[in-house]
Amino acid sequence: MAAVPRLRALRARPVLCPIRRPPVSASGAIPTAPLVLLDLETDAGVTGRAYLFGFAPWTLASIVGCAHGLFEMIKGDPLAPVDLEAKLRRQLTLLDTPGLVGLALAGLDMAAWDALAQARGVPLVTLLGAAHETVPIYGSGGFCSYSNERLQEQLGDWAAAGVPRVKMKVGRQPERDPGRLDAAREAIGDDVELFVDANGAFSAKQALAWAERYALEWIVTWLEEPVSSADLDGLRLVREHGPAGLEIAAGEYAYVPADFRNLVGCVDCLQADVTRCGGITGLLSASGLANACALDVSAHCAPAISAHAFCAVERRRHLEYFHDHVRVERTLLDGVPEPEAGALRPDRSRAGNGLELKRQEVERWAA
Repeated sequence: MAAVPRLRALRARPVLCPIRRPPVSASGAIPTAPLVLLDLETDAGVTGRAYLFGFAPWTLASIVGCAHGLFEMIKGDPLAPVDLEAKLRRQLTLLDTPGLVGLALAGLDMAAWDALAQARGVPLVTLLGAAHETVPIYGSGGFCSYSNERLQEQLGDWAAAGVPRVKMKVGRQPERDPGRLDAAREAIGDDVELFVDANGAFSAKQALAWAERYALEWIVTWLEEPVSSADLDGLRLVREHGPAGLEIAAGEYAYVPADFRNLVGCVDCLQADVTRCGGITGLLSASGLANACALDVSAHCAPAISAHAFCAVERRRHLEYFHDHVRVERTLLDGVPEPEAGALRPDRSRAGNGLELKRQEVERWAA
């Protein structure tokens, strides 16, 4: 039996990738895409890769520092992702793992799973035990900063490409939203589902009033974070008293299992972000909870890695095909999956997650 590889070194590279049209949601503008690219090296010559979105340039140094600090706790350990994640959480008991520490932990976990799949010579989706061949997607963009013409162009292009559901932002300037929603529905027609994301812009009663209008006037079927995801009572109020046919979703800010457990009963569909929730190990834990509670799970962003991971989620609903994440992944990485018939299919021709760095682009945008 071949020896189990051990962790040898970590390289964490911060990059600032430009955004041609900086997105604006109810939570503000994101003028550039700050990422940390992780290379987790083993003594068997295998390197696992992952990436993390920092959302603000000032977070990059802290994420890099957290990643290196966590790596020192597991350096020399066998390449066993579940054991590594458990060891890190034990050693972080006093600190806990939300925020930037949680991002770093998720990044190491994703890289460890990629390395293990490569070491075994199988695609990541195969190693994880795929429950599905593909993950359905929804086109996500529709930022509050867009003109109605740009909004219609983006959402209409997804609809024309066969993506059966699209999402737009609402809530930053609510008085503008009716006109924007009219434009969106006109662009996609009646057969494409329309989702909206308020990024926690409303109070619970404001959200409830808007929920009625969204469903009645624009046939919206998905309302994401109508209130802050930390407002569990508010989420529950909107879910229990909102219109039939409008699902309430939250969970993208869940970092630990308790965050998901707290959302049960407050949402109709859990969201999980593999780059935050403890990586793939944390996602599989959340998947088990969702199974037990008869809840579907929707993937939040990072489509290139989420495509592999969410094929292993039994109750996977769909994946957020987020406009700017897709563009950044294509800029920095080779092996990014492309949509087929409204879904992403993980690449089973390559071992691991199939992603390789475009080194010239990575150097070009190094922070």
